Amino acid sequence: MANVFFEPGEQRAAKVNNLFSRIASHYDRLNDLQSFGLHRYWKRRVIQLACPQPGASALDVCCGTGDLALALAERGAEAIGLDFTSQMLAVAAARKSKLQAPSSNARSDASPFTRHMPRLAHFIRGDAQRLPFPDNSFEIVTVGYGLRNLADWETGLREMQRVAKPGGRLLVLDFGKPDNPFWRVIYFGYLRLFVPCLGLLFCGNASAYAYILESLKHYPAQRGIAAKMRELGLVKLQLLNLLGGAMSINYGEKPT
Repeated sequence: MANVFFEPGEQRAAKVNNLFSRIASHYDRLNDLQSFGLHRYWKRRVIQLACPQPGASALDVCCGTGDLALALAERGAEAIGLDFTSQMLAVAAARKSKLQAPSSNARSDASPFTRHMPRLAHFIRGDAQRLPFPDNSFEIVTVGYGLRNLADWETGLREMQRVAKPGGRLLVLDFGKPDNPFWRVIYFGYLRLFVPCLGLLFCGNASAYAYILESLKHYPAQRGIAAKMRELGLVKLQLLNLLGGAMSINYGEKPT
């Protein structure tokens, strides 16, 4: 699938949508396997940094199967999850429905974020590069493993900044590029060899997860995101390198 993610415009968007449509039903299991369950910890770090308060308005862009949106709702936020792929949203809606069942069923949900929730997130289909919200709408705007997959990640980040309220918090969780060259070789080798095997085993197609490394090669990762946040005028910037920079969280606030 060479360069599947790097064709321009709508052609690339269609291919990305097709890929995630195919893996939606396996997405959560594959995330657990390829990260050894660590993605749950990394998402908890995002929620801690977002510091949602009861009643806060929150948007999770490229929400996938809903982990971050549901976690924000658990903390009392009025959370919206937005994604371009209908099949991903269907999985998120199914998880939400389980939470509306008796508490014994809710406790069996796979996500550690979604227990004893005071409210439930709302999920909608939309384009992260043309967010269907007015300026200054949300106190928290997050994206987990989605910015890298957009046809233009800079447009996506700019849209996140636009819809954030003054003083609003923006957080980006994604694969990173380790500074240590030795660790980077090991990490990229893992993405090249092991992760596609999971795609072959659970999706019947190794290319389903080979896209991670291909997309990362063309993504500026944590340093580039930090630079763009600074260019957009965000303040109180933070960069958290996780697992030696293999994962990262970029944080910034919209000036008041």
